[in-house]
Amino acid sequence: MNKKICIISFIVIALLLSCKSESKEMDIERNGNKEIKSEMKKKEVVYQVFTRLFGNTNTTNKPWGTLEENGVGKFNDFTDKALQEIKDLGVTHIWYTGVPHHDVITDYTKYGISNDDPDIVKGRAGSPYAVKDYYNVNPDLAVNVENRLQEFEALLKRSHKAGLKVIIDIVPNHVARNYQSLSNPKGASDFGAEDDKTKTYEVNNNFYYNPGESFKVPEWKHDYQPLGGENNPLADSRFDEVPAKWTGNGSRASQPDINDWYETVKVNYGISPDGKKDFDELPEGFDNENYKKHFGFWKDKTVPSSWVKFKDIALYWTAKGVDGFRYDMAEMVPVEFWSYMNSHIKMKNPDAFLLAEVYNPSLYRDYIRKGKMDYLYDKVQLYDTLKHVMQGHGKTDNIPPILDDLRDIEHNMLHFLENHDEQRIASNDFAGSAEKGKPAMVVSATSSTAPTMIYFGQEFGELGAEDLGFGDPTRTSIFDYGSVPSQVRWVNDKNFDGGQSTKEEKELRDFYKRLLNFTINSSALAGNYQDIHTYNHQNTEWYNDKVLSFVRWSNDEQLIVISNFNAENIYGFELQLPEDLIEKLKLQDGEYEVKDQLYNTYASALKVENGKASVRIDIKPLESFILKIK
Repeated sequence: MNKKICIISFIVIALLLSCKSESKEMDIERNGNKEIKSEMKKKEVVYQVFTRLFGNTNTTNKPWGTLEENGVGKFNDFTDKALQEIKDLGVTHIWYTGVPHHDVITDYTKYGISNDDPDIVKGRAGSPYAVKDYYNVNPDLAVNVENRLQEFEALLKRSHKAGLKVIIDIVPNHVARNYQSLSNPKGASDFGAEDDKTKTYEVNNNFYYNPGESFKVPEWKHDYQPLGGENNPLADSRFDEVPAKWTGNGSRASQPDINDWYETVKVNYGISPDGKKDFDELPEGFDNENYKKHFGFWKDKTVPSSWVKFKDIALYWTAKGVDGFRYDMAEMVPVEFWSYMNSHIKMKNPDAFLLAEVYNPSLYRDYIRKGKMDYLYDKVQLYDTLKHVMQGHGKTDNIPPILDDLRDIEHNMLHFLENHDEQRIASNDFAGSAEKGKPAMVVSATSSTAPTMIYFGQEFGELGAEDLGFGDPTRTSIFDYGSVPSQVRWVNDKNFDGGQSTKEEKELRDFYKRLLNFTINSSALAGNYQDIHTYNHQNTEWYNDKVLSFVRWSNDEQLIVISNFNAENIYGFELQLPEDLIEKLKLQDGEYEVKDQLYNTYASALKVENGKASVRIDIKPLESFILKIK
């Protein structure tokens, strides 16, 4: 080939690549977030598991029981078989909750670990969000405490071998009141080790202080006593801390209230007590820039000490193979820090899964676009609304406006019905029945391109009824040693085969397995959405506010999703598709078979004629259909 032809060929190829790149960028722009990958084909599913509860088969469940009395699960309980079963449920990511070393009331002094004071520990097993050492893992979770980090690294490898990506917690807003790392890498120092404690605030202090004042343990109320009143030499209503530090939830009192996060201290990110930011802010319009530009922005900037410490922690775990992080109470930390932190993580692992708690809808777009978060909890809008509908006093009419309001960031709003902070669906204070979670789960899992999350035991209809001490029944305790009854039955003496599960538990898990596997293999669920609920509520006889319907489609798959939230009534009606949707789906006049993809037992016919389309629906109480148009 002569030189001239080579040059022309090169130019043509370059132009084609440029067009492809421009097209890709346009696809990303249409989704409202430059970080969304246009090549995303399928949804993702996160399985949150409370690590120390998963494999514990001790059923004693004594209130305030010790580790020896009530038992504790281990990293090693996540065997190849257990992980494969989780993967086969339809899971892509596993979030191991409670991995970093947090305060616990178990004596590990023979391993050089100091005892933790019950006056600043919630429960006996401790809060997973009062981290004591970010460079090591909870000693409770290891068979051999001296090798606890190696046991976690082995779990990482097993998880990856099973095809699961791994998420762990990072809690940047606060640390344990007695933070002390035994495992700092070379060059790393403890939080607060270099603080000037004579000042309330200094930009590079890790904490805020009350100079001249000593910390006082909260005044115990409502008959509460640490460890349930058990005689313990450290449970003396004293904890030495001079000067007193501000508490994790922002309380500035030297004696926090019992309802404050008294077990933690607030981390200083360079914001003075009067709200002044002692760091650079992102330039106007920088929310439209990708993580590489954000990384470049911070490269030559001096940032507060706490920023660097948490960035180094995140990169430490990333280097070990952790695939992502769940950030506790992210909105209590300035968005500029997240730009700094997350851009550093993404430079090391562009596919890192970054999930955050942000409960203020007015902040969502800032934390996604400026803070470079991949995903936020959709609690305040979708979860809370679904909960009301499941409880029987909410209307499905309220759901489509939420999905419409979040349309530009729909991919970033992770959906869930349970997590460690929320009540179990089957508990009497929530829905009183796991069956009532079925229609909500279908809506949660299929109404957007965002990931779906479930909490271990949810797939069995766990009640969360155990009173283990500090924890609140209706929520599986995260503060005390114990076991989860439905999980114990499924674990079945470490066979992980459901050998002791009830018929109802097996059937419910089968529902979750069918649904989740469908979602991660559906191209339509990574594609377009249109509400048809509002249209049908206005135009269809017998259609009402206990039913919800919408359509999802891609180039090669078209789905009609419909759920009946009513626990008593069967509904029958002609579900209609609006004319504009018929055009979008490119449906010609004729009759199309539609068949349910969950159980393959329900089929009907979609009739299209002269710009009108309808399909006969007969739907039982709490039933859902994912109807594929053939």
